[in-house]
Amino acid sequence: MESQLSIIDLILQAGFTVQLVMLTLLLASMLSWYMIVQRFIYFRNSREEMFQFEERFWSGIDLSQLYREGNERAADGQTILGMESIFRSGFKEFSRLAKQQEMDSEAVIEGSRRAMRVALSREEERLEKHLSFLASVGSTSPYIGLFGTVWGIMNSFRGLATTTQATLATVAPGISEALIATAMGLFAAIPAVLAYNRFASRMDMFVSRYDTFVDEFSSILYRQAYAVRARDKKAG
Repeated sequence: MESQLSIIDLILQAGFTVQLVMLTLLLASMLSWYMIVQRFIYFRNSREEMFQFEERFWSGIDLSQLYREGNERAADGQTILGMESIFRSGFKEFSRLAKQQEMDSEAVIEGSRRAMRVALSREEERLEKHLSFLASVGSTSPYIGLFGTVWGIMNSFRGLATTTQATLATVAPGISEALIATAMGLFAAIPAVLAYNRFASRMDMFVSRYDTFVDEFSSILYRQAYAVRARDKKAG
C-alpha cells in the first residue's frame, strides 16, 4: 500500500509538463482498451455470423429464399453485415441485371462481381475501424513517455543548480517521477501493439474468406446466368 501511495505522491508532485504527458498516456491507454474490447466483441460476433451464414448458404437452400430471409431480418431492424452483406449485394444486382434481356451473361456476372467488390470494401473498412488508432498508440506512446522522462530528469538536474550539496536523495524523487512517464508509455503501448497485430491478422483472415466467397458465388451465378439466357432463347 505504501508503494502505491508513494507512486501517487510522485505523480502529484511532478511538474506540469510531466503530468500532462502522464494524463495523455492515461487517456490513450483508456481509449485503446475500450477499442480493444469493442474490436474483440465485433470480431467474435462477425466470426460466428460468418460460420452460420456459410452453413446456411452451402446447405442447398434456394438463393432467392436466402435473400428473402435477409429481407425479413432487415425489415425487423437487424443490421446485416459480413459475408451475408456481400451475398445480398451480389444477388440483388444479379437479379436486377438478369431481367434485362439485352445484357449477355458475361455482363450480368461482371455487374454482380462489381457489386460484391463494393460490399467487400465496405466490410473491410468496418474490420479496419479503430486499428489505425491502436497502431498509433503502440508506436507513439513509448516516445511520449520518453519525452516526459527526459523533461523530468532535465528539471531535476536544473534544480541541482540551486542546491549547495548534490546527493542521491536530492535528485531521486525527480528522476523517479520522470521514469513513471516511461512506464506509463510502455503500459499504453504494449497492449495496443499486441491487440493491433492480433486484429490485423484476424482482419486478413476475414478478407481472405470474403474474397474466396466472391469467387465461389460468382461461379454459381455464372451458371445461373447461362441457364436464364438459355431459357430466354427458347422462349423467344
